[in-house]
Amino acid sequence: MKFFKIISFSILALLLIGGGFFYYRYYFVFGEGVKSGVLNYVVYKGYLFKTYEGKMIQSGFKSSQGTGGIQSNEFIFSIENDSLAKKLELLSGHHELDLHYKEYLAPLPWRGNSKYVIDSIVTIRN
Repeated sequence: MKFFKIISFSILALLLIGGGFFYYRYYFVFGEGVKSGVLNYVVYKGYLFKTYEGKMIQSGFKSSQGTGGIQSNEFIFSIENDSLAKKLELLSGHHELDLHYKEYLAPLPWRGNSKYVIDSIVTIRN
């Protein structure tokens, strides 16, 4: 009977630790912020889980690491819901946007391909 209690407690402890790690890795919001730029595209893609993905071109340039050249600032993200994605599709390439995002430690297939997930439009400028 004591052996059964030890095994049960061990399994319960492993499940709690595994659940805590899974939550921390995939659902804990590591950071939040606002990115500004011109929306390049919004696409609906995926093999098993179809998600909305987008790319924003931010103004300015940053230096490439170690190559001495420059490259444009691109912000690649996933979009949280369908209605927000439809609004962003209509604004693609025409307006400068401020988008609020949440940063997770790792992506989930049903949430999108990126660890950055857009949840709202803050500002639309012409």
